Amino acid sequence: MSIRVLIADDQELVRTGLRVILDAHADIEVVAEAADGAEAVALARSIRPDVCLLDIRMPVLDGLAATRELAGPGVADPLPVVVITTFDLDEYVYDALRSGARGFLLKGTGAAMLYEAVHAAARGDALIDPNVTVRLIETFAGSAPAPGVQRAAQPATPLTAREEEVLAAVARGLGNAEIGRELHLSLSTVKTHVANVLTKLGLRNRVELAIWAVERGR
Repeated sequence: MSIRVLIADDQELVRTGLRVILDAHADIEVVAEAADGAEAVALARSIRPDVCLLDIRMPVLDGLAATRELAGPGVADPLPVVVITTFDLDEYVYDALRSGARGFLLKGTGAAMLYEAVHAAARGDALIDPNVTVRLIETFAGSAPAPGVQRAAQPATPLTAREEEVLAAVARGLGNAEIGRELHLSLSTVKTHVANVLTKLGLRNRVELAIWAVERGR
């Protein structure tokens, strides 16, 4: 079945470009477009798309607030959100990731990366543009967390040696398939290790895992 995608961006030209790229794939269907965050949240709650592709800077309700509404800590049934924006080391990008965004892409990213990010979000994984992963982590690791977000303490149950290896790979921005190839593990085994580390650290996603690892010199 096709992955149903909602696109939200205040620029019609950007929305059109994203739709053209995604509609070129038979396994992706753009089911809705929104010009602001409030419209995006209303549409997303109504049609429940498989992935929400949100710009950060939008009128009425910006992409940060929309991300919290759709994927934040208090959301009972969160929707997968991928943030796509220009990256200017803005602290609000950090806020968006801490608020539940599952992926992060630059607007100048290639069509292949956009396709991969949508698929990753739909299957419960995450993808950050590798061109900004290290820069993102270095910029925001050690900075103040977003309001209401608590830093993860050291795990009560220590990580295993293999979990430490997987954590280090996540901190370098590797996806599950890449980790599997590097560590000679099956995809399902990698997913299990990532899930176990998330549980032990009390974190929501692999973005937080990466930042946690860098903050502690892992």
